[in-house]
Amino acid sequence: MFFKSKLLKNTMPINAHPDFLAAEKEYNLAEGLEEKLEKLKKMISCSPGHKGAENLRQQLTTRRKKLESQIIKAKKSGKKGKLGIKKQDMQAVIVGKTNTGKSSLIKLLTNANPKISEFKFTTKEPAIGMMSYLGTQTQLIENPAILSEIYNKGLTNSADTILILITELNQIEEILPLLKKSQAKRIIIFNNFKKTKEELRKIKATLKSKKYDYIIINLATLPTLEELKEKIFQSFTNIRIFTKEPGKEKSPKPVIMKPGSTVKDVAEKILKGFSKNVKQTKIWGPSSKFSGQTIGLKHILKDLDVIEFKTR
Repeated sequence: MFFKSKLLKNTMPINAHPDFLAAEKEYNLAEGLEEKLEKLKKMISCSPGHKGAENLRQQLTTRRKKLESQIIKAKKSGKKGKLGIKKQDMQAVIVGKTNTGKSSLIKLLTNANPKISEFKFTTKEPAIGMMSYLGTQTQLIENPAILSEIYNKGLTNSADTILILITELNQIEEILPLLKKSQAKRIIIFNNFKKTKEELRKIKATLKSKKYDYIIINLATLPTLEELKEKIFQSFTNIRIFTKEPGKEKSPKPVIMKPGSTVKDVAEKILKGFSKNVKQTKIWGPSSKFSGQTIGLKHILKDLDVIEFKTR
């Protein structure tokens, strides 16, 4: 069996034992610096001992020293070695293999401006952007290439929606097993890269037969992606609640709430303690019996409700 390690800088194949291949897979899936160091040591213990693998052993040792140094620095600074990202009300994470168009996708959907290149593994850390749609803001994050050393599993596992960007159907079966810990909704985005009409017909038929939530796009044509934005937006269960002051129009931007939220929940999200100053509340929209109905703080809201607060 011939094997080229992902850590090797040259392209010379080496005859590697299956234990080494398994150890490297564990290393690539490891989360956190200390876990990676543990798996890397296992790789070193399983690495080939013949002369042709000297370069590999040297690179593994260099990687071990670097990880040990990072762990020491992290402990001194009190950090865990991971990028801290404050999660917004609606968050979707883009995952996929290298060179599938993740950076192009987040650039088209949001205000982010990631580095885009034809070279592999260009994204070195998560890129963050905000997608505007129907007055709402969705936080989109491009995760570095899945299976790369810098892929952030925790970020994917905590997302509300996962956008799986692929250029070939077989990539789905490679990626899905790596998302087992995530409870997020999943959208398959097939980036149509030089496919014929017949190939696209077969791809569409396969995705439909598997009952995936999917969309086929071509990022090279710089589309507006309105259909994709709608699909992403619909993946969230959140509700939009608009507020208004007496005698004025409703606010242009809604307050994003969880299903089952009450009037009091909205007031407290606007400002902690605000509900105690509310004298009267009126409502317009799906949860009201009639326009301008007077309701209490325990009233359960529905999507697109408009509430008016009168304070003491």
